Amino acid sequence: MATYQITPDSVQLSRNWGLTFCDYSYTDVDKISGNPQKVKVDFQDLMVRVCSRRAVVVEGEVTPMTVRMRARNAYLADLGTILSKLTKAQATFSGDDNASSTAAHGLTADELKMLRALPGTSSMVAEGSTTATKADYEGLVQAVKTAMDKENNLAQTDMTRLQSLVDSRDDSYSAATNMMSAISDTRSNLIQTL
Repeated sequence: MATYQITPDSVQLSRNWGLTFCDYSYTDVDKISGNPQKVKVDFQDLMVRVCSRRAVVVEGEVTPMTVRMRARNAYLADLGTILSKLTKAQATFSGDDNASSTAAHGLTADELKMLRALPGTSSMVAEGSTTATKADYEGLVQAVKTAMDKENNLAQTDMTRLQSLVDSRDDSYSAATNMMSAISDTRSNLIQTL
């Protein structure tokens, strides 16, 4: 004797058992036409949609944050180069000598521009200035160290936030996957039982 597997459709379930597959509806954008459309789903499919949408939203926050962190790391590297050059120029002064010197700092025009942008450094690195005192170099070194500390603190905060976002994104994908698996198993058991 042959066995047949009967797959009930929504009309049969609605008529015979009083059940429907479309308990909820939401508005989505049609991928082909780009027009909004009403989509009717059951609770489980709605929850899968919510979980996957949450993962997409979190991913949208992760990407700009990683770009910002890369830019901050490049800025920190540039500050490190400037600090190295300033420290080397500062070492050319002998003892407590605080006379003006034409110590070759080796900074490029872009590095000088970055240095002038730091708070409190514009008077020490004036346009066209070729001489500086030991105190000027000490002030510049301190300003660069302060800027690096500030950027490192911001980087640490961003790193913590990024880790939280990545964990949240992974949880969302995991929840959607687990829910899809559970829905599939439940539907399969229901069909076999019917």
